[in-house]
Amino acid sequence: MKHRILLALAATSLVGATAFGLYGLESKAADTGETMIADVPGVSAAALNAEIDKLFNEDEYAETRALVIMRGGQIVAERYAPGYDQGTKFISWSMAKSVTAVLVGLMVTDGRLALDAPAPVPDWQRPGDPRGAITLRHLLHMSAGLQHTEAGDPPYDSDEVRMLFLDGRDNMVRYAASQPLEAEPGSKFEYSTNTTVILSDIITRQLTDSKDPDVRRRAMLGYIRGRLIEPLGMSSMVPEFDASGTMIGGSIIQANARDWAKFGEFLRNKGSIAGNQFLTRGWVDFMLTSSPNNPTYGGHIWLNKPSAAGQRKILYPDLLPGDVFAAQGHLGQFVIVSPSQRLTIVRLGKTQDNELDPVKEQIGKIAAMFPKD
Repeated sequence: MKHRILLALAATSLVGATAFGLYGLESKAADTGETMIADVPGVSAAALNAEIDKLFNEDEYAETRALVIMRGGQIVAERYAPGYDQGTKFISWSMAKSVTAVLVGLMVTDGRLALDAPAPVPDWQRPGDPRGAITLRHLLHMSAGLQHTEAGDPPYDSDEVRMLFLDGRDNMVRYAASQPLEAEPGSKFEYSTNTTVILSDIITRQLTDSKDPDVRRRAMLGYIRGRLIEPLGMSSMVPEFDASGTMIGGSIIQANARDWAKFGEFLRNKGSIAGNQFLTRGWVDFMLTSSPNNPTYGGHIWLNKPSAAGQRKILYPDLLPGDVFAAQGHLGQFVIVSPSQRLTIVRLGKTQDNELDPVKEQIGKIAAMFPKD
């Protein structure tokens, strides 16, 4: 099966105010239907092409739909499966959690939220409610202690499935925030899509007191556009909302592959674009620091650290540099960033979670081909 290969061979100058022309994302691309790899010192173009080809053509890596590799701020490889191209918007699934964490960081930087203050969830502030001890830090570290089952069996018993698609779907934050405690806040790591919806609602309520869904949506969209989409030039990004006007910040944001690469580059550059600091370096450092209860998880992002005893390996602690981090999503969505290699890799597709290990290993193998600077 013939696949289309798109490759940026040269970066252009700055494009408008976004400055992401520096990253080569607006550069001319060859659309020849042939495999083309940019010249990267220390990397064999033929070998790189062969490893990329496996992701698209070999059954054990199916189904890869898009791949973008950036090094030093320029695209060095870009490929799409038939039916997909540069304009295709791909669903984030849980990569959205890292986007939401950046939005929380902007709110904290603005002084509108405080990391270690009680999370401003109205129902938790009633006298005697033990959930009043939950902080933003706990939520970002997935250690709020709320009762939750993620990816349960059968799926319809999973809290994120119930929230997203069943009885909680019309007012997701009401479902998520109404859960009782099952552990003391800060004492236990439990990955939770519902937690991120609570964060989305917290952000929205700092922007408007209205309960009108349309007002809530407009307020959040305006904030995202002004503070993230426009500065980063992520023009394809479209967040989705539930019927109550809450952004589904744990799982449903759409964007094309190049815009996901821009997001990775933004974090690789510690929240800076062309020397302008749009997000404090301190917040990015917080996101990239291991949480107390899970060394492989920071502030809503995965880290390249050895897993605790008995836990599965998340990234590549035995293969790639320790500063590697990743936004990851259901069915094989990845934005993998290696600052010491000046590298961002985006892989998007549809691979069942129980078949993802070969795909993840192949992405790691591709990343390992690039030398540290």
